[in-house]
Amino acid sequence: MNRCGTFLKALPGNASLIHRPENIRWLTGYTGEGCAFIANAAQVIITDFRYVEQAQRQAPECECLRTGQGVTEAAVVKALCDRYNIRKLSVETDYITHDAYAGLNDALTAVELMPLKQLPQQLRMIKDADEIDCIRRAAAISCQAFDRLLGQLKPGMTEKQAQILLDFAMLELGSEKPAFDTIAAAGVNGSLPHATPSDHVIAEGELLTLDFGATVNGYCADMTRTVAFGHVREELRTMYQRVLDAQLMALDAIRPGAVCGDIDRIARDFLDQAYPGAFGHSLGHGVGLFIHEQPRLARGDQTVLVPGHVVTVEPGVYLPGVGGCRIEDMAILTQDGFINPITAPKQLIEL
Repeated sequence: MNRCGTFLKALPGNASLIHRPENIRWLTGYTGEGCAFIANAAQVIITDFRYVEQAQRQAPECECLRTGQGVTEAAVVKALCDRYNIRKLSVETDYITHDAYAGLNDALTAVELMPLKQLPQQLRMIKDADEIDCIRRAAAISCQAFDRLLGQLKPGMTEKQAQILLDFAMLELGSEKPAFDTIAAAGVNGSLPHATPSDHVIAEGELLTLDFGATVNGYCADMTRTVAFGHVREELRTMYQRVLDAQLMALDAIRPGAVCGDIDRIARDFLDQAYPGAFGHSLGHGVGLFIHEQPRLARGDQTVLVPGHVVTVEPGVYLPGVGGCRIEDMAILTQDGFINPITAPKQLIEL
């Protein structure tokens, strides 16, 4: 799907150079390497020999210009600016390297480079029906994979083995790839919010936190479940219930018109009563072609939720030397509320 027209209507100038892969994909449909020159006069994919045919297939409405054999990206952009008399060019200064920016600046002596200020990301915040369908399908695959994994998990497995089984299940069920590096954190490793799966052997009495998601047509799902191996001690059960209660309270507050920071505060204040300082990350984030998008359910964020926003709701408690727990669903904002595409059970599962 080509969304360049929508983008150009919102662009302050008349030309932009896009490097962020998910923005190129959202605008043109192209998923390979390179960049996109988007202007009122032309839409161009700039890439090398390896991706020319792919660009022609995925973005047939765009011209494709090649780099390589002594032709640099900056030289191609200069030729386009000269051809279409471009004097101001918006670029993703939050994404490209200093050296890449300097190379463009040196080549485009007659062109003023301006920051794009995340305009594509702002437009991408509100998902259309096709995007929401992809996200819901990715969420369904994720839930099916989790259900399959529950029949395979057992004490004596390592975190890495749990991760591999989960990733394989998502791929077999139709995911293009994991939406991000799957997290599997058991026992004391559960206090690490973004733990890397290790050779830690999961034992009876431990909690295992699994944070994962499938992708469909590039769109991500994101969910977290924490499960128990055998009967866990009361301290861990109490922590789990507190996190679940915080999540349910936050979910109950989500609706069009709600302020992101207010929803974060509901869960944070509740958890801080019992576990002060143990919930250190934001309550949630947007999800789409990239796993962490706007808007954010975070302290002080004044963004107002509207239909089409897709956010995660993922409170957690992390106690060094003890372990941790996180429970995560997604909320797809509708006209009168939200849809939660994550259907996996949330009451503590004891394997």
